[in-house]
Amino acid sequence: MTPEEPRLREPDLPRTMKVRQRALRTGWTTGSCASAAAKAATSLLRTGRRPDHVEIALPSGNRVTFRVEDCDLDTARGRARAVVVKDAGDDPDVTHGARVTADVSWLDGPGVELDGGEGVGVVTKPGLGLELGGPAINPVPRRMITHAVAEALTGDALEQAPPAPADPGTGRGVRVVISVPDGERMARKTTNKRLGILGGISILGTTGIVRPFSTASWRASVEQAVSVMAAQGESTLVLCTGGRTEKGAMKMLPKLPEVCFVEVGDFTGAALRRAVGHGLRQVVFVGMVGKLTKLASGVLMTHYTRSRVSTELLSGITTDMGGTPELAAEVARANTARHAYELWENAGLLGRCGRELCRRTADVLERFAVEEAGGELAVQVVMVDFTGERMVAMYGRLAR
Repeated sequence: MTPEEPRLREPDLPRTMKVRQRALRTGWTTGSCASAAAKAATSLLRTGRRPDHVEIALPSGNRVTFRVEDCDLDTARGRARAVVVKDAGDDPDVTHGARVTADVSWLDGPGVELDGGEGVGVVTKPGLGLELGGPAINPVPRRMITHAVAEALTGDALEQAPPAPADPGTGRGVRVVISVPDGERMARKTTNKRLGILGGISILGTTGIVRPFSTASWRASVEQAVSVMAAQGESTLVLCTGGRTEKGAMKMLPKLPEVCFVEVGDFTGAALRRAVGHGLRQVVFVGMVGKLTKLASGVLMTHYTRSRVSTELLSGITTDMGGTPELAAEVARANTARHAYELWENAGLLGRCGRELCRRTADVLERFAVEEAGGELAVQVVMVDFTGERMVAMYGRLAR
């Protein structure tokens, strides 16, 4: 290892996340629960009938049903409230059991206004892709909530929400306030404060489903997926950090069969060991800036409790790629990897710095294959944007 090369590390899982003797149960994100609560409250406001259950659409198009824990109508004030209790399945989620609440009131005109109430954090730092001073309700949950409310206003299941949903009879839309009682206490067990999300939790989710990625069982499923791919006689393994990056990778590499694509989650080291064990020779890694930064720092098990994003590494890349000392210092102080990404983008250095980050990541993965897994792999790394579908930078040549 040269002085420039980071030390390779593969931290063990937290003790509470070791293998369990039964299959792990999936759960629902706070975004899904907020959508269900908002739909229930809107339906109650519109019809005067208290729903026991509501059905919402997930981003995949699948539809799921939620039990409404509690609801209340204030006819005089034109307001309704509904509560859905979050079930996180077997994921070690601090918001499991949270009473996700939606308060809905009429607007004078069409549309859906969304805000955060008690227990939902306020965004105070850049780098999260959300408006400063606004509620920490992420983009996908925002779309889900709007969709669910539009269905309640129209009384129909919709493929997509109209631009300005409204009750057909009155032409009015609604204001939706999402709250999570005790959310401020829950947030103390998260990284929200460090990220500049103050006063509560975030309303999260990209698929609507909580899958227990951060467990030894998920690691076993990653290893199994690599073995299945190798058994098919395929030679190129494509490791993707999650569902969005996998979808983008499939578009980038349309000639590869589906079995080549593996959602690796936090377990890159385990996947590389299994790849070497099966004699594979080529790996394509597709990820966003945060995960790539952890890997480029030498961390091969990237669960948030066992690693952090090194803005110092990103600052060094900024300097090496011609950034000014002022920009490098700003990147070093960045709130998140996404914040550093935005600083690079604003400075016109995203492509150059992104490629260098990909190069360093590839170097770490190839070193890990040799030093820890006992074999050689040719690694190509692709950095995608936050949709997961647009390639921002690449090091190496992708297999076609």
